[in-house]
Formats: sequence, C-alpha cells, structure tokens
Amino acid sequence: MPVSLLDDWSKRWPTHDGVVWYRLHMNVRNANQPIGLLLDYVCLADAVYVNGSLVHRDPSLTEPLSRSWVAPQYFLLDKPLLQSGDNIVLIRVSGLAAYQPGLGTVRYGDPQAAYSEYRKAWLVRYQLRFFDFAISAVLGGVFLMMWLFRRKDTTYGWYALNVLIGAVFEWNYIASDVWPFSGTDGFEAFNVAVYVAYVCSFAVFLLRYCERRWPRLERILFVLSLLAFACALCAPGWVGPSRGPWIAVASLIYYIALPTFMIHAWRSRKTDQRVLALCLIIPMVASVHDILLFYELVHDRTYLLALTAPFTLVGMGFVLAYRFSAAMRRVDGFNTELQTKVDAATTELSTSLEREHTLALATTRMSERLNLVRDLHDGFGGSLVSAIAALEHPASEQGAKPTIETLKELRDDLRLVIDTTAQDHSRDLAELLGPFRYRWTRRLDAIDIEARWQFESLEGLHLSAAQQLDLLRFLQEALTNVMKHSGATCVDVTMRVAEENLHVTVQDNGRGFDPVIARANAGGAGLNSLNARAHRLNGAWVLDAEPGTGATLKLIIPLITAAS
Repeated sequence: MPVSLLDDWSKRWPTHDGVVWYRLHMNVRNANQPIGLLLDYVCLADAVYVNGSLVHRDPSLTEPLSRSWVAPQYFLLDKPLLQSGDNIVLIRVSGLAAYQPGLGTVRYGDPQAAYSEYRKAWLVRYQLRFFDFAISAVLGGVFLMMWLFRRKDTTYGWYALNVLIGAVFEWNYIASDVWPFSGTDGFEAFNVAVYVAYVCSFAVFLLRYCERRWPRLERILFVLSLLAFACALCAPGWVGPSRGPWIAVASLIYYIALPTFMIHAWRSRKTDQRVLALCLIIPMVASVHDILLFYELVHDRTYLLALTAPFTLVGMGFVLAYRFSAAMRRVDGFNTELQTKVDAATTELSTSLEREHTLALATTRMSERLNLVRDLHDGFGGSLVSAIAALEHPASEQGAKPTIETLKELRDDLRLVIDTTAQDHSRDLAELLGPFRYRWTRRLDAIDIEARWQFESLEGLHLSAAQQLDLLRFLQEALTNVMKHSGATCVDVTMRVAEENLHVTVQDNGRGFDPVIARANAGGAGLNSLNARAHRLNGAWVLDAEPGTGATLKLIIPLITAAS
C-alpha cells in the first residue's frame, strides 16, 4: 500500500494496535561509498533491516513498548550491507492507535549531510527538551528552598511546585521507556494527570503573583488535579487512550488564566508583572500550535512549547528574583529606619540613664550625709551626753579631770570610727569589742551604772568595716539610751553566736518606758537610728519595754548574709 511520509496509520486503521512494516527502495549508484540513513520520527518502537540484515532494534517491540519517537535515528551504511542499484529498507513499527503511530520522513545520501541533519533534529527533538527538564528541576529546587525560608510568601512555593511538576511533564519528551509503569497506557495516563496538575498550579501561581487569593477556585483546581491522578492510577486503560477531554479542560484553564493575568498586569502598571506577561506571550502562541498538533489539525510532529519553555522559565525566574530583590530592598530600608529609631532610643536611654545616675549620686550623697548625722548622733552625741552626765554627778576630786575625761571620750569615739573603717580588718569581733567594752565600762561606772558583759563564740567571727561600725553604733546607741533615759543601776550586754546568727541583747533594770509615747515625745531619732543600722546589717531587732520594769533590746544578725 503506497503511503506518503509522514505517515500516521491511526487515520487508516483507527483501532489497529500492533505492527506495521514499511518498505522503502533506496537507489545507490556506488556501493563502495558509505551513505547516511536518517529516520526523523518513529512512533512508538521500531526495528530496521537493510537488504535483510538487521541494523537496529529497540529493546522492546511489544508492550511495554520502547519510546523511540522522542529522538531521531541515524545509521551509517556501508558494504557489505549496501549493493549498487536497488536496496530495500524494511522498518518494523510497533505502535498503538491512540498515540499517533507511524513513520516520519526518511532521508539518505551523503553521510556528512545526513549526520548534520541528524544533529539538528537531535538538538530540537531531544537536547533542548532535556535542557528544559534540567533547568525546570534546578529552578524548582532553588525556589523551593527560597519558599522554605520565606513560608509567608506563597508565590515562591507555588512557582516551585509548578516548575517541578513541569519537569515531571517534560520527562515525557526524553524518556526512552515507560518505567515505572507496566505499559504505555499507564505512562500516558500519568502524563495527562501531570499536565492537568501543571496547568492548575500555574493558574494558582498567577493568582498569588497578582497578590490575589480565591480559595473556592483554588479548591476546585486542587480537586481537579486529584481527580486526574486518581483516574490515571485507577483506570489507565481509559485515561491514556481517551486523554483528549482532559487535555481540552486543562487547555481551557490555561487560556483563561493567561489572558486574565495579562490584562491585570497591564492595568496594574507594575514592572515585574508586565515583564512576566511579556514572557508568557511566546509560550501562549506556541501552545496554540501544540494543541492543534495534538488534535492532528496540523501536519507536523514537533511540539514548540517545550522549545520555548527555557526562555519562559528564565523570564519567570528573573521576575521572581526581581521581586525578591525588591523585598530585600524594603527589608534593608526597614532595617535602616529601625536602626535610626534604635539610635534615637539609645540616645534617649543614655540621657535617661545619665539623669538617673546623677540622681543616684545625689541620693548617695544625701544618704552619706544622713549616715554622717547618725554617726555624729550615735558617737559624739553619746560621748557628750556621757560627759555632761559625769559633770552633773561630780566625784570627790574636782578640777580639770572631768574636762580631760570628756576629751578622752571624744577621742575614743573618734578612734571607734577609725578602727572600724581605716584599720586592718584581720581582727575578729572579739578583739574589736575589747576597747569598746573598756571605754563603755568606764563611762557607765562614772555614773554609777554597773555593766556586765557576756561574749560567747565570737572568736574567728569577721565582719566588714561597715558592718562592724553599724554593730558598734547600734550598741553605742543602746547604751547611750540607757545612760540618758533609763535611771538604771545595772545593764547586761550579751553577744553570742547560735544557729548561724549573731544574737545581741542589751537589758537594763531602769524605770522603763512606753516606746510609742517615747517616739512621739522625742521624735524617735534614737529609735530610728537603731532601726536604720539593723536594716543595714540585714538583721531584725525587738524592743521590749514597759514603765517600771526596765527595757530589753534584742538584735539578730544572719551571719551568712553578714559574711557575704
């Protein structure tokens, strides 16, 4: 049966699945010169014989069929295959009627010219498609990583998904077999489902790029994609041969989404959207050719969309990179503005801290003044009180002795301040209390008050200079109050260490008093001084006094806190 190449037997035998033999007569003038034989298209698998000798055979000529249609075939023929005159070339084609089986144009002649034609066809039919597959996989992986680091910007995620699905779809043009499927129907059915998912994800990507969210439409597209995969996996024998309606639905979505985006891009006047719209014009035009070719309305076998895809991908990648760069510029601007505000806040904070520091210094000075007043009250004031009391109760011997004693007491009080602040602090508390006990025993004896001292476990107990001074001032204030107000004849001073605490007790047998009334009548200077010094020692103090029963003052100081 005479045929014209390119031949597609699905029109002649619409239901024929199997083998068709093509016989070509090749006239060779000189069999001593090699010739090149080029088969630009064979669908689906083939075997080639020259003068009865096998020169090529696909791995599988029965289902699952090899996929020889993805690339041209070139053979260099020479003796003894060739003979001068008429040579018969038999081409066995194994195909399925649903997938446009047949044979394309056959060329033979000068090996160099035939090989040159083969290289051009190989570039267009295979290498460009493989490049398309590779760049889709790379761009998809890059933008997938960008989306993983910027999950809020879903545009990158949908672009990555669309490009990766496109890479899977491109595998249809370079796969030499139908693995991992058991037959051609399964492979083609899956490829149709991938095409539907590719178009649906592309439509959602355009929506997200326009900063639009249409949840209902997105759910419809998602369900359509799932339905396509479910049908492809469950009924490949139906979806594969009957893939025309699925392609029509997906193409309809494509031709609605693209013009809609272009109109929006033109109205938005955003540079990146307009650039993307321009990048999509060429593939849209190429897709029209491919749709007509798929439905056999164009007499050709070269799908153009795959050839324009690399430029489209690069353009789409460029506008997304431009968008990412713009976002980074906004981030940099925000960082600059934030840094300016941080600098202003830092300056304001520094000013505030400086004011607080000045106020703290003033407060410290005031506190030191108050401490000085308390020290004068507790120290020199007490000495003056004791001196006045001694003068008011003169001894038998008169003269300059009382005045000298008063000066000695003032000297001793000054020595107390010096001993607890400027001297070596290697002495323990027991050594420090020796001079204090001596001086106060003499003062109390001078006004007929018996002083009884009892110290327990004070050896090896060290306090800081400030703590030593506060403790001695506390005792000094307590004894001054005994001298000044109690009218006592005996006072007991007890200091002992028990349970990691220092216990101090000052007890007299005087007339006693009501602390509330005493604070109200005298202004409470002495009691406030006792409270302040106990607070600085981190201690607790208790005053037990009633009229007619004397007074007892107790102070408890935690030694752990005091040591730290």
